[in-house]
Amino acid sequence: MRALCFFLAAINVSLMYTASSNAQGKPQLETALRSDSRQKAAAPLPPAQGLQDHVAGGRLVLALEDSIRLALSNNTDIRLDHSQIDFALDNLGRAHAPFDPLAISSFADTRAKNLTTSTLQGALILNDLTQTTQLGYKQTFETGTNFQTSFNAIKVSSNSSFNSVNPSLQTTVQFSVNQPLLRNFGLFPNRAPILIAQRNLKQARSNFTAQVNNIILGIIGDYWSAVLARENLSVQQKSLDEAQKSYDHDKKALSLGALPPLDIYRSESQVASRRVGLIQAEYSLKQAADQFRRDIGADLDPTVRALDLELTAQPAPLGDLPSTDIATALSRALANRPEFETIRQQLASDELNVRLAHNNLKPDLELSGSYSGNGLNNSLAGLDIGLSGSLSQTFHFTYPTYGASLSLNLPVRRHSAQANLADALVGRRQDQYQERRTTQSITLEVTNAVHSLEEAKLTMEAAKVAVDLARESLHADERKYELGAEPVFFVLDAQTQLAQAELNLIQSQISFQIAVAQLDHSTGDLLKHHHVEIVEPKK
Repeated sequence: MRALCFFLAAINVSLMYTASSNAQGKPQLETALRSDSRQKAAAPLPPAQGLQDHVAGGRLVLALEDSIRLALSNNTDIRLDHSQIDFALDNLGRAHAPFDPLAISSFADTRAKNLTTSTLQGALILNDLTQTTQLGYKQTFETGTNFQTSFNAIKVSSNSSFNSVNPSLQTTVQFSVNQPLLRNFGLFPNRAPILIAQRNLKQARSNFTAQVNNIILGIIGDYWSAVLARENLSVQQKSLDEAQKSYDHDKKALSLGALPPLDIYRSESQVASRRVGLIQAEYSLKQAADQFRRDIGADLDPTVRALDLELTAQPAPLGDLPSTDIATALSRALANRPEFETIRQQLASDELNVRLAHNNLKPDLELSGSYSGNGLNNSLAGLDIGLSGSLSQTFHFTYPTYGASLSLNLPVRRHSAQANLADALVGRRQDQYQERRTTQSITLEVTNAVHSLEEAKLTMEAAKVAVDLARESLHADERKYELGAEPVFFVLDAQTQLAQAELNLIQSQISFQIAVAQLDHSTGDLLKHHHVEIVEPKK
């Protein structure tokens, strides 16, 4: 029993020591893994560019076109979306891998010393030295042809008395060709992965164009949202000033005894209520400005982030108002939208996958041929002719070996290949429905964009009339109030109506600007109208 206790205690101490050693060694191991000097650290991300060019008077002054240029340079989402093109380029390079040539070389040196068990082995202690050199080259071509060539040299020396050539030097050069005749025969099945990778690259570029299109539309919307928040703040400030003026007038009238004491609370409550609206407008502007700073990358630079925005674009449209019809807009969308190019490339890839699946159902019939030359450092007269003689025999094919073979692998059932073909057919049909859904979605988007543009134009015209009428109504109520024909209630209500009408006008103008951008987006003209062209750098 005492011995058992001692044994268990020893095991416990051993485990504790092992755990302590592992805990102490772990940081050293991590340090060693991180200390590889050949591994370059990731390059830092580039800073935001072009922002300082638009700083003036302690403000970040931006027109709409300036904002789009800054977003193209600094927007993080655009950089993330562009990575899909880089991955597609890498996959295209990877698709050429099966046709990469391969060179092979090796050298082996083996010495063996053994006691013999028979006098026929030629020595009491057999001492052998074998040296092997191998050089090779192989490559698969786009026709499916596999070519291989190899050179082998084997030098054997031994103390055996029965070796007639000692040391012996055997050299061999061999050429072999293998050609599929059914499955994987011809250019298509071997180049299909490259063709699919090329389609995927075009699809990635179309996807990127569509995503940039969406991002720019979002930036335009955020720009006008910030302008709307700024104009809303201005309207709220003006409304508060009007209420404060009415309140000051009422206080003066109250002090002169021309106003009942209870009537002062109406104008005072309006001042408090409109001050609440002003505070809400101030923080709405802050939120809209922060969102816009993120779009153009201004939040990446602390010095620029702290600057106030001055957006110079005015919401009121200039010149003739654009107009279009649904049929024209749809025809432009069908010609320009990158989403259609994306689905076309996907359908082309589906066709390639179907053809490739049919190819994999074929039997595996292969024709192979080989031709080799052999040499030995020994002549017919029994003379040692050395390495040069052996090589001469080999490359003059003095002692050739040649042959051909035809092999056929014919599986009785092809469950995997049949399932792959079924998947390819289902995938093609799924993408056909996806094409139809894309067409439906874009048609609806174009229709809604045309209707929104017409609505914005009519709303803007009506809002202008409403502002003029509200302003005239306020002037009339103020005149009646000064003459004592109306209480202050009508003046305050007219001020509220005018503020709301002015805000409605600004909102209708902003809605019109956004509707124009949405129409350009729906027809695929947004990048062109803002002079944006996506060009891939040559690699």
